[in-house]
Amino acid sequence: MAEQNNMLEMTQGNNSLGKVEIAPEVIEVIAGIAANEVEGIAQMRGNFATGVVEKLGKKNHGKGVKVELSEESFKIDIYCMVKFGLSIPKVAQEVQDNIRQALMNMTALEADEVNIHVVGVTFESAKADEVTQEA
Repeated sequence: MAEQNNMLEMTQGNNSLGKVEIAPEVIEVIAGIAANEVEGIAQMRGNFATGVVEKLGKKNHGKGVKVELSEESFKIDIYCMVKFGLSIPKVAQEVQDNIRQALMNMTALEADEVNIHVVGVTFESAKADEVTQEA
């Protein structure tokens, strides 16, 4: 794997057909989808622009994901909110494992770091339970 012009190059065996380059945005999308698959992740944190784009109907799968490239490696930062009542370390570990597995399966690349930043806790399920109990 080598970084050239903000692209990740896959070097896997002796393949004389050519080279494969992967844009960091592809890594962001894969990591975002893998993180959202984990039970316990309420939502990913985005910025104002991603919120506006989603209101217009386009889903941004890279929301809350930041990929940093260096000479021979890359690291991923995930910004998410966790559902109330769950173990944050356990959910974070599951997110890390799911992202590493998805990246390995889809790109044969392995991130040096997958950092999880829990920026909040949501109480959505607790509110839904209160509403059903009152009725």
